[in-house]
Amino acid sequence: MKLRTLFITCLLLWLLMLLSLFIIFNHQLLDAMTINGPRDSGKPREDKLLGGLLTEEFDEGSCLSRYQSSLYRKPSPYEPSHYLVSKLRSYEMLHKRCGPGTEAYKRATEQLGHDSRSAGECRYIVWVAAYGLGNRILSLVSAFLYALLTERVLLVDQRTDITHLFCEPFPGTSWLLPLDSPLMGRLDSSRCYGTMLKTHAINSTIRTTPSYLSLYLMHDYEDHDKMFFCERDQNLIRQVSWLVFNSNMYSVPSLWLIPSFQTELIKLFPRTDTVFHHLGRYLLHPTNQVWGLITRFYNAYLSRADETLGVQVRVLTNPAGYLEHVMNQILECTKREKLLPEVAATNKTSTSPKLKAVLVTSLYPEYSEKLRNMYWESPSSTGEMVQVHQPSQEMYQQTDEKLHDQKAFAEMYLLSLTDKLVTSGISTFGYVAQGLGGSKAWILYRPTNHSTPDPPCVKAVSMEPCFHRPPPLYGCQAEPVNSTGFVTRCEEWITGIKLVDSEYVF
Repeated sequence: MKLRTLFITCLLLWLLMLLSLFIIFNHQLLDAMTINGPRDSGKPREDKLLGGLLTEEFDEGSCLSRYQSSLYRKPSPYEPSHYLVSKLRSYEMLHKRCGPGTEAYKRATEQLGHDSRSAGECRYIVWVAAYGLGNRILSLVSAFLYALLTERVLLVDQRTDITHLFCEPFPGTSWLLPLDSPLMGRLDSSRCYGTMLKTHAINSTIRTTPSYLSLYLMHDYEDHDKMFFCERDQNLIRQVSWLVFNSNMYSVPSLWLIPSFQTELIKLFPRTDTVFHHLGRYLLHPTNQVWGLITRFYNAYLSRADETLGVQVRVLTNPAGYLEHVMNQILECTKREKLLPEVAATNKTSTSPKLKAVLVTSLYPEYSEKLRNMYWESPSSTGEMVQVHQPSQEMYQQTDEKLHDQKAFAEMYLLSLTDKLVTSGISTFGYVAQGLGGSKAWILYRPTNHSTPDPPCVKAVSMEPCFHRPPPLYGCQAEPVNSTGFVTRCEEWITGIKLVDSEYVF
């Protein structure tokens, strides 16, 4: 009897030991998963709705990035205004009521080609893709802001690869212009507002309103096209049911200079330089395929770093490729601004060296290879370990090639996840990364005469993109520019303007 009691007691103790080991193993496994997953994933995160920007109406599996982005990105210090959140919910209701497949949409398409005295119950703006993914994203956000301001429904031309890049942003409806739309054959129409002004085919005194107009806001637009940004012309344009938006620029700064929009914009964005940051995170959710590219790279190369630095290299000269003076400029910028440690002759002993991960994005491999070799062949002066990674090396731009564009968007997004960022001047690729991340990048000046500029870079005064070719700062927008603190000159492009907080005005 005593032996049986002793046996049972020993068995129970053995089982308790096994249970303890099992619990310890599970904790270690969870710790390992945390280390190999998003950085700081054990810390409390902002809610998945990004401060109310997003709605909970979507199925999570259909677009993983929509509700998972907060696991990879630090909480934004810039809260969206309650008015912006309310405006987005109102817009979503409008899109459900007027979007493709509704009776209201059917009635609106039936009116195409039939001029009338007033706009119908629903009005639309149709975004047409230009060349270059960065350009497209900036113009898409511009079109959406205009839709919010004028209570229009945003529809996008789906003939490009937009469905492979972005999830549907609006719940219970679609933002894709149906391929059988009667407007599809008129997206490149000659019914251009600027041309009609120039030929006197349209003016503010006409009794009937065209059913649709095309807006040409490309980088080579002419003076009559720029009249779009004038108050008087907006009074006419708002009566048109269908607008076709052709643009490759970020025209948001000039919308702030239209007097009738200013009060609404200030309520939407009390902090002026958060327009792209908020609307970009609301509108641009990577598809599951693109999200896989992002998360696999992040977890493999960036998640374990103590600090991350993004370096975006875009060479806009001819010929392009690897240029020694550009490499020297990157090294000089990161040295002066203490973004990367210098190399040393001897090792600096450290029992637990910090890890700095550098993400380089470029069409060419040489920039990251040079940086990687520099920190392999010599130790850093601080004792930090510096690892350099580059996701792709496409060699040349291939807009509308599906996988190329998916990689490009993935790299923009990855750059936006880094702690600090260096971007190439006037590159829309860099603007997108900076805006999504809510950071102020160090901007590399454009080299001249194949030499390294001095200084090599400048810290951005705003996270907003630059509007490279705004209307001349005279005429209808002269007074608003001179009397408001909304805009300043772009750091790297003196003829451009960008939104900025009031402390950084002209």
